[in-house]
Amino acid sequence: MAPGALIINQTEAGRNIRAPSLRRNVHRTAMATGSKKKAARARVIRALPMLKKTIAEFRARSRTIALVPTMGALHAGHLALVRLAQRRADRVIVSIFVNPAQFAPHEDLGTYPRTFAADIAALRALKTDGIWAPSVATMYPDGFATRIVPEGPAKARLEDAFRPDFFAGVATVVAKLLIQCEPDVAIFGEKDYQQLKVVTQLARDLNLRTRIIGAPIVREPDGLALSSRNRYLSSPERAAAPALYRVLKESAGNLRAGHAVGSVLDEGRAAIERAGFALDYLEARHAETLAPLTAKADPIRLLVAARIGKTRLIDNVSV
Repeated sequence: MAPGALIINQTEAGRNIRAPSLRRNVHRTAMATGSKKKAARARVIRALPMLKKTIAEFRARSRTIALVPTMGALHAGHLALVRLAQRRADRVIVSIFVNPAQFAPHEDLGTYPRTFAADIAALRALKTDGIWAPSVATMYPDGFATRIVPEGPAKARLEDAFRPDFFAGVATVVAKLLIQCEPDVAIFGEKDYQQLKVVTQLARDLNLRTRIIGAPIVREPDGLALSSRNRYLSSPERAAAPALYRVLKESAGNLRAGHAVGSVLDEGRAAIERAGFALDYLEARHAETLAPLTAKADPIRLLVAARIGKTRLIDNVSV
């Protein structure tokens, strides 16, 4: 199998945005600043025929379309993706779908945060053009028997080493969303950096019309990358959590200064564990392929995943 290939089975970007106002309730803020006209604009679409009708209406007016795929529980990072999508296309569709195919049995599908009403209010305040909110039965109807099993960056021994079925679930649902929504561009956050590379490879390998665009990470003032799972952190855990980003920045600086990769990673791993984390990985990888580094000239991405309490956090920076 060639590197980066996709198996289709028949079976049963280190820029950062700092947002000083993120401590406010983003949904309440969005609602307060939205006019009545804004609040009425976005339609919530739950059935494929209506989605296709909406897309046909956009295309009849020669509008370009951007898709922002989400699992809901929206925060300021998601809303930044929507704003970027609005700059890249005439019409924006945001999907909200908690995808069961990417959760392992022991993971938090049942407790994953769901804030649908607040999500809709925030998207309407931003004048989102369409909200695609399908049911599980719509996405995976009785008899559904196809999944996409990606290789290449999906087999980098990073997230896939700890969540072996995760990227098959991601690739399958993203392929469906891109086919359903027919976007010219789709926006994915760089916080889930391996996912971004997997989706980029998928669109390229399947000759999909959509251009995949990575959006900068949005951070709290203390550096913590925004995540729907941050709400699980206790107060002491939240105070310790920014250590991940501090270590990434220090490690990136040491690599730029010419320090040996192995020693930088060893020091970084020890610092993360001293901060109270159970480390899954801290790795320096080729920024495009996520393969292990082979030459000094390779573009480098530092990626980390670690648990504090019951919450698993991921982050990354460019070197």
